[in-house]
Formats: sequence, C-alpha cells, structure tokens
Amino acid sequence: MKINTPDLAVSISVLNKTYATSSGEPPKTALTNVSLKIPQGSFFGLLGPNGAGKSTIINIMAGLVIKSSGSVKIWGYDIEKEMRQARSAIGIVPQELNIDPFFTPREILDVQAGLYGVPKSQRRTMEILEAVHLSDKAEAYARTLSGGMRRRLLVAKAMVHTPPVLVLDEPTAGVDVELRQQLWSYIRHLRDKGTTILLTTHYLEEAEELCDQIAIINKGEVVTCQPTEDLLRSLDHKEFIVTVNEELTEMPESLSRFKVELQNKHMLVFRVPPSQVPVEDLLQAVQADGLTIRDLTTKESDLEDIFLMMTQDSEKAMSTP
Repeated sequence: MKINTPDLAVSISVLNKTYATSSGEPPKTALTNVSLKIPQGSFFGLLGPNGAGKSTIINIMAGLVIKSSGSVKIWGYDIEKEMRQARSAIGIVPQELNIDPFFTPREILDVQAGLYGVPKSQRRTMEILEAVHLSDKAEAYARTLSGGMRRRLLVAKAMVHTPPVLVLDEPTAGVDVELRQQLWSYIRHLRDKGTTILLTTHYLEEAEELCDQIAIINKGEVVTCQPTEDLLRSLDHKEFIVTVNEELTEMPESLSRFKVELQNKHMLVFRVPPSQVPVEDLLQAVQADGLTIRDLTTKESDLEDIFLMMTQDSEKAMSTP
C-alpha cells in the first residue's frame, strides 16, 4: 500500500458500461456517467432497485467486468494501470455464497491469504474467525454451516489480506436478527479501526442507521449522493395523525385546504410539508371546526420514502420524450 493515506478510498469518475447485443440490436447501457467519491474511513451506502447498476459498479471495482470508459481508483490506485495494487486494496463480500463445500473455514481463509501473497507468519486466520464468531467451526466442513455462518465466513474471507476498502454486497440477505447484529458489530469495529465500508442493501433501515453517506442509483445513473442526514432532511414531508373524540362520517369542509385523509371515524391523517404548513395551523383548523383533539402523533419521512421518490421520479423523467 502507499505510505500516504489517500483522502478518497474510492474515486469513480464518469464511469460508463455498455454490453454488446446480438441480432444487430443497439448495445445495452448498464452505467451512464457514474461519478462517486467515497472518503477514507467512511461508511458509504450504494442503494438502488434491482438492475439499477450496483453490481456492475462492484464487479468493475473487483476487476470482474471491464468498463467501457471512465476511471476508477481504489486507495489511489487505478484499476487498470495499477491493477495488482488496486485489487490488493479491496475486499469483496459478494451476494452469492461461493464457498468450497469441502474445505473448512480455516482452510478457506488460508488459501485466500495465500492467493493474496500473505506470508504464513502474518496470517490472522483464527483471529478473523474469532471476530466473526466462527472459531468453534474452524475445522467443520463449509457445507455443514448454516446460511448465516456462510455469510459471515464470506466477510472473513474478504478480510484475510487486511484491505483498507471492504465492499459488502447484500451481506445480511437471509441472515437472522441476532447474526445480523453480530455482523454489524464486527463491521463497525472495522470501520472504527479505519476500514472504509461500501454497502449495498435492500434493508433501507440498515443503510439509514449505519451509513454516513448514501448514493442512490437508478437505471445506471446516480440520482443523488449526499450525507445521510442531509438526504433525510431533503424530503420536506411529514405525517400528522390527529385523533378526535367526535365520530366523523365525512371530511369536514374546513379541512379541505389540507392534504388530509379520514382513515377511520376518529382519525385524521395530514400529509404536509412542515416547512410550509406549521402544525399549529393544522390544530387550529381542527379545533375551529368544533372537534376535540384526543391524541396527536407524527411520522417523520425515512429513507424508504426518499428512495421511492428518487427512483420513481427518475423513471418518470427517463420515460418522458
């Protein structure tokens, strides 16, 4: 590795990927002008629907797919000009459970360390297995491990050469809650020690809790890339759920100026931008109609709301002639 730690763990600039098709059809575009800057030591989320291009980006970073144009640097190393150094700087945890069923976890990690040229004296096989709670399975055949254990073994396998960048592609798919918590505990430990984490996941609550920066990609294009806190604030939307004592059979006329829904005979659900409609205005309007407020609850916008808005808006924009 380079002596000086780069500011950017991963730098992707104007990355494009097209696939040739048969029968004279036009090439299929997988990525269009993708640019991402992932700071060193960050926990970065890459989100998007199925087929959005996330796996294509990861496979290009891993050297499994050849880019059409653009540049990708990992830990300051160009993936083409400095291929060996770039691949040594990254560890990939794939979606697929690609583990030799006839090897033990200890053997799998030792073989992987050998492929990366890690001397035997510097291998941390048992230390890594202990960290992912698999030390008691070190001599068991991989085929006897549960799905969650295999998933953790993939993380261990990616860490044998101590890469500064770790890519997690749907790492908790099919993993139960307890094992998921153990896995994230270890990943947080790695991040705290300086490892840069790139995460793709369909569990949006995970990304919201773990990631300090999030990019959303749709149909091969980056539709947003911001710090998580800024992204959550960007959607000016909130639900106010007002429960009244009176029984309502229809929406009061005085509330028609708001975006409001009568969910049952006692519950009014307001969906408003809080920057434009203060909660005091809602409450005054309800009380002005002679209604008595029994309860008030609010629901903040979350990452799922933003994800749906970003991807749906992007699809509409792309379909517009």
